[in-house]
Amino acid sequence: MKQLRIGVLAGLFVVAGVVSWGGARLWDAFGTLPSVPVAAPIVLAVIAVTLAATALSLRARLRAQRERRPGAKGVDPLVAARAVVFGQASALVAALVAGMYGGVGAFLLIDGVQAPARRDQAIYAGASALAGACVIAAAFFMERVCKLPEDEDEGGNGGATQA
Repeated sequence: MKQLRIGVLAGLFVVAGVVSWGGARLWDAFGTLPSVPVAAPIVLAVIAVTLAATALSLRARLRAQRERRPGAKGVDPLVAARAVVFGQASALVAALVAGMYGGVGAFLLIDGVQAPARRDQAIYAGASALAGACVIAAAFFMERVCKLPEDEDEGGNGGATQA
């Protein structure tokens, strides 16, 4: 499984932002721009909190297992792998969504936010982009928590066995 790369996520963010900015500009020229849902930042924040809570739980369980505490509940490797995959998928989707809302928010700010409705839409779009960044940060934290320690005896190949 490959690690997340900040460059890929930044590229997705920028491309989605540029496309949605152009789309918002075009849509606004033909009529009314669709509104940014109020639930968008809330859903992204819930995903970020879920990822962070899962990472903290796994970190505590791994630490207890590593310290060989009596009664420590171990972590199934498949559970850790599923958590990392969930984090990576969430980060990729969050980069696209944050870019999309960031582009719409940039359009609204450039076009002007004198109307209260446009100001609210710009706030929702900015909050969605910020919540998307929180999802990405939580995914990186999850990946760091679930990373296998380097195996010094094997020559530093990440704990993988050689055949």
